Amino acid sequence: MRTVPGTTDHVVVVGAGLSGLACALHLVGAGRRVTVVERDGGPGGRAGRVRLGGYEVDTGPTVLTMPHLADEAFAAVGDRLDRHVELTALHPAYRACFADGTSLDVHTDGEAMEAEVRRFAGPAEAAGYRELRDWLERLYRAQMRRFIDTNFDSPFQLLHPDLARLAALGGFGRLDRRIGRFLADPRLRRVFSFQALYAGVAPARALAAYAVIAYMDTVAGVWFPKGGMHALPRAMADAAARAGAEFRWSAGASALERSAGRVRAVRLATGERIACDAVVLTCELAAAHRLLGRAPRRPVRLRHSPSAVVLHAGTDRTWPALAHHTLSFGAAWERTFDELTRSGRLMSDPSLLITRPTAHDPGLAPPGGHLHYVLAPCPNTDVGPSAAAWRGLGPRYRDSLVAELERRGLEGFADSVQEELLVTPSDWAARGHTAGSPFSVSHTFAQTGPFRPRNLVRGLENAVLAGCGTTPGVGVPTVLLSGKLAAARVTGGDPGTRRARPRTRAAASSARAVASTAGGVHDPS
Repeated sequence: MRTVPGTTDHVVVVGAGLSGLACALHLVGAGRRVTVVERDGGPGGRAGRVRLGGYEVDTGPTVLTMPHLADEAFAAVGDRLDRHVELTALHPAYRACFADGTSLDVHTDGEAMEAEVRRFAGPAEAAGYRELRDWLERLYRAQMRRFIDTNFDSPFQLLHPDLARLAALGGFGRLDRRIGRFLADPRLRRVFSFQALYAGVAPARALAAYAVIAYMDTVAGVWFPKGGMHALPRAMADAAARAGAEFRWSAGASALERSAGRVRAVRLATGERIACDAVVLTCELAAAHRLLGRAPRRPVRLRHSPSAVVLHAGTDRTWPALAHHTLSFGAAWERTFDELTRSGRLMSDPSLLITRPTAHDPGLAPPGGHLHYVLAPCPNTDVGPSAAAWRGLGPRYRDSLVAELERRGLEGFADSVQEELLVTPSDWAARGHTAGSPFSVSHTFAQTGPFRPRNLVRGLENAVLAGCGTTPGVGVPTVLLSGKLAAARVTGGDPGTRRARPRTRAAASSARAVASTAGGVHDPS
């Protein structure tokens, strides 16, 4: 694995989102002095928090899977996730509601889910589910260490026995067809293939290998942090600070000072100059390229994932049919993905994710209140309405979305709303997200693995990228891995085998002194 050559004693991490915080924890755990600079007033990035009246609203992801990856970052400084965040395993992980009036609770326990599938669709589908679950587990084992939790320097790294195992499992076929080998019921097939949208690809065009996301959702488990998803980055920032990392809040990076092929300092919008031995840029890919002064050449322009409209609604009531996470599927399916990714039209028959965090933490709302997060996928601004168009379109789409919720059984939703926040592609664009999409670069084959934007910057030997725009990709688990992989580029450690040791401020200072004496040199491999 190629690493940053020369001294790496002091690293500046730009961005205090999940990837930046994971990177900071791993770097501090490896003895580096770390300064994190963040344009916002606190941690989180996409996983932010706003207050609406008495409601505490998560502005980013609401689904937490693979929490052991966050625990790995805490362990790097001798800490543990459960010391900071109380996690609840969700049972069911999701409730899937279909246009024909049927519903299915999605359990991550194999026996519970088999019984639910048998109730829902009969014994043949239950047997197919067991085979599918076994396939998902084998797919995950074949991919995780070699293709997801790894730094790529060359496509030739794919030439490994695990590639043959992945091929033998059908990972290079189409996702919908592979799921169809196990399940005949179209409703069940949706439950195990809609996750392709997280990767920005329709199930009919997605590689079957992307079913690993379904593994995370439907086998590994879905969790909820007390205090909402923002509790995770807040806890990571606290742990990093206690271990010795320094933070500059409300201080975005405005420029990089460079000489002799290295970044020498980061200049902040506040006017402060921070000298450094290496820099990790976890901001939006386009923002990182602006700081670097150029974007790498690619034979084909990067494609971005669909965007989303999100309605955050604080209400005076809730609806018993809603689980913590509810998938409300429309009758349309293939047409929906065509609208999102090709024609650029708003979904004519939308499928929605409705999250009710107050189901497990009533303290996120005032007494008697309930919080609902309604996510409607929509085209990004490259293929659909422009950011400017959304400023007028947004309120009309909000009204149609509320009307659709009422048609689907949430009677009285419009009148129940006490506080609300509508987020559209216009708002994502204003935050600097390219194509008005918070889901960054899509996971087409040409933008996955060694073909995704690399986390080493050509032409600058001590600049590294992290975040959803680089390897391994989009989603909470993958951005946590991204931070770890970026740290490994700096420290030279194997991200898959590095072990934690207890860290305190005193221990961190001692380790930095040792690293300084040794010169901190890491030869590229």
